[in-house]
Amino acid sequence: MDRATTSSDGPDGHEFIGRLGARGLTRRPGAGRLAVLALAWGVSPLAGQARFTVEEILTAPFASDLVASPVGNAFAWVRYERGARNIWVAEAPGYAGRQITRWASDDGQDVLDLSFTPDGTGIVFVRGGGPNRQGEIPNPTSEPEPAERAIWIASLDGADARRLAEGSDPEISPDGRVIAFSSRGQIHTVRLDDAEAEAGPLLRVRGSAGSIAWSPSGDQIAFVSNRGDHAFIGVFDLASRSVRYLDPSLDRDGAPIWSPDGTRIAFLRIPNEGQRLPFEPVRDGLPWSIRVADAETGAGRAIWQADEGPGSAFRPVSGPQLVWTANDALVFPWERDGWTHLYSIAVSGGAPRLLTPGEFEVEDVRRAPGGGAVYYTSNQDDVDRRHVWRVRPDGSAAELLTPGRGIEWSPAIAPDGETFAFLASSAREPAHAEVTTPGTTRRAMVSGYMPTSFPLNDLVEPEQAVFQADDGVTVHAQLFLPPDLAPGETRPAAIFFHGGSRRQMLLGWHYLRYYHNTYALNQYLASRGYVVLSVNYRSGIGYGMEFREALDYGARGASEYRDVLAAGRFLAARADVDANRIGLWGGSYGGYLTALGLARNSNMFASGVDIHGVHDWNVVIRNFVPTYQAGARADFAKLAYESSPMSAIDGWRSPVLLIHGDDDRNVPFSESVDLIEALRRRDVVVEQLVFPDEVHGFLLHRNWLGAFEAAADFFDRTLFQATTTDAGR
Repeated sequence: MDRATTSSDGPDGHEFIGRLGARGLTRRPGAGRLAVLALAWGVSPLAGQARFTVEEILTAPFASDLVASPVGNAFAWVRYERGARNIWVAEAPGYAGRQITRWASDDGQDVLDLSFTPDGTGIVFVRGGGPNRQGEIPNPTSEPEPAERAIWIASLDGADARRLAEGSDPEISPDGRVIAFSSRGQIHTVRLDDAEAEAGPLLRVRGSAGSIAWSPSGDQIAFVSNRGDHAFIGVFDLASRSVRYLDPSLDRDGAPIWSPDGTRIAFLRIPNEGQRLPFEPVRDGLPWSIRVADAETGAGRAIWQADEGPGSAFRPVSGPQLVWTANDALVFPWERDGWTHLYSIAVSGGAPRLLTPGEFEVEDVRRAPGGGAVYYTSNQDDVDRRHVWRVRPDGSAAELLTPGRGIEWSPAIAPDGETFAFLASSAREPAHAEVTTPGTTRRAMVSGYMPTSFPLNDLVEPEQAVFQADDGVTVHAQLFLPPDLAPGETRPAAIFFHGGSRRQMLLGWHYLRYYHNTYALNQYLASRGYVVLSVNYRSGIGYGMEFREALDYGARGASEYRDVLAAGRFLAARADVDANRIGLWGGSYGGYLTALGLARNSNMFASGVDIHGVHDWNVVIRNFVPTYQAGARADFAKLAYESSPMSAIDGWRSPVLLIHGDDDRNVPFSESVDLIEALRRRDVVVEQLVFPDEVHGFLLHRNWLGAFEAAADFFDRTLFQATTTDAGR
């Protein structure tokens, strides 16, 4: 049977009816294999005796968007706590964090893109989510007035934050007097030195303009003019109010960066490959290149081009794609040997130098002040965690700056070049900001940053699990064991699949807020007595190009489903797991694998929670590539459908909970609408939880809470309360 779980007005405006167990499973005609569950409505017996609630573990704060001041030694970051997003700062010498904005409600309005003003007295930032193709800003609280995405400034002296203009991607001029920003695809400006000044357009160009970069002198602005199948690097001269395009071509130019003296601009040139579709492997491509152009004349030249084969298709890192160093070299990412590494090359040309050798991935890159070093995050020597490293462009060995069993990311470097801050977590400690100064050990910048209700000491430390799929591919996972598991006892199990699929789950709290939250649910399920396995299936990151660009993955054949089956067999073979009670859960791409598991192997997987999952690749690909027409690519479309859960819907027998927000901009809401119709026609037990006006990565804390409480309750009723005779398993 199916039952809609609705919202009603409560203390927080969206009180979730199902928290008290208002849902349950009943027998529908044709669903005899589930009849042994025989659960009455309103009955949701406890599984294990959990030591904490979903609400308590979701009090975990989350830190993001860490930046350093260009003067003095100060850092700022965003702290998310129970849905309220605020900016915190910490200054030398004590680095005691303090809050400088005062938003208190769970309103779903993101705070991001922080940058200090050049004098270090203020922080410019963006508040609000990005628009969809119709230009609509997310409005998850269903306010009667349209939401907006706007640029704000907050003063370090504690004065109220001030809205400056509608827009995003702010870039402050070197003298701190003007902000250039994007608004509706064009570049606008607003003055910081005149509180009464209104924002206005700076220039209007064809296509959309972005990737704004001020020249060191502040008299010119470089930008990318995106025109669909090609893109130019433009330079706008403020004095003459003229635009010139640098070395224009038929390719996609991007990632412009000024030379320290302001005379040249380096950028990437990536050939257009219009036949490429998302969610299929890309192991090579038309080779990309690095070019340098004269900012005055626009004349450019290639200083390097990628070899054919591995690395010929550009793979970006987080942070700048090009770093111009003090010795007139460029540091850039390249996947030449099948791993994403940093290389340096002289601007004058020559052979590139590998700076980060080894079988690991560089992920997050930051330039040190002065350009004498590059800080980065990687999983070097610790494949299922992240640490901060530093390397110098001269080719000397990289230095590990944050050793240990924790997870560290997003380094921000102070002007002295030695003091740096970073974000950190561990198996038990959620994401928070730390600082390291010369001669001292690392320390948190907010004392007592954990809420008293957070169950720090009740969490388990996940174990690294490694197993093989039937085709020999090695799969990494994290295994969460219940703290009260007795020798000889068997428990139900839950397998989690991340989204993306370009993600890697770690042995601790994640650096992305979506997976920071899913880690919390995995911990909660373990506390209730489940054996939990979080799987890093092929097509994810962290294990090299061949793993990420797995042959026949996604819409090309769903080869990652071999890893789903391998995870099921791994758990079923364990003495502490009841092989008849293994459930699946995940969101987005993880929802896809959950649905695929239930459709293809309901004999192995007893139930599932599918959160905004993909069910027909041909529909989802069109969401990312609107020009895609399945009829025009019949062979590909046939394979894409066969790789989708809908193609195996007749085999779906296990119960499922579907969760989706109806303003999802990544996976169309229709994916869940179409799936529930198909399941109802086949008498499959299906429940649903819908969040009106919510987006893909839920913006409201209360929706995360409602989704996870519903998921845990659903598993309790379909796994913990199921008997070993159910379904003939």
